[in-house]
Amino acid sequence: MIQLVFATNNAHKLEEVQAIVGQGFRILTLADIGCTDDIPETGDTFEANASQKSTYLYTKYGYDCFADDSGLEVEALGNEPGVYSARYAGTRDMEKNIDLLLQRLGDHQNRKARFRTVISLQIAGNEYFFEGAVEGKIGHSRQGIGGFGYDPLFIPNGYDRTFAQMTADEKNAISHRSVAVAKLAEFLKAN
Repeated sequence: MIQLVFATNNAHKLEEVQAIVGQGFRILTLADIGCTDDIPETGDTFEANASQKSTYLYTKYGYDCFADDSGLEVEALGNEPGVYSARYAGTRDMEKNIDLLLQRLGDHQNRKARFRTVISLQIAGNEYFFEGAVEGKIGHSRQGIGGFGYDPLFIPNGYDRTFAQMTADEKNAISHRSVAVAKLAEFLKAN
């Protein structure tokens, strides 16, 4: 069984990733390896942040690992909140982040948005990147109680429901993270 550390303690992300990579992989969290460090995340792109986190973990702890950085990009807002998705309103309070996004978007006709994920894999001293995206639009109000983050606002193309209205399996089948993780799993199985 291949063992990798995922640079997260987010239970939602861990469940999503473990479901996609399957039983051939044991995914450990930061807590599993005793990492309580505040890992730097100061890049201005998803790639930079993912790389910064995985490099830090690999260098300090010596584990093969991967890190992701994800966010919501809203076309009418110049791709905001982007890398600042988790702290858009200056805090990690997602209700405030959602309120600010809805306020800034207002009644704008262009509601196009995408969720993007970039994964940086550090394995045997080499770094590899995997990206996933899902296109959609921003609803005018929160819908649904599932998911996390901006899920109550995001309606993927081809659907009339938000991520928060979907089951975990439905969301995982099309999410930005699932696309990137599927690429990661394919790479690991082939190498």
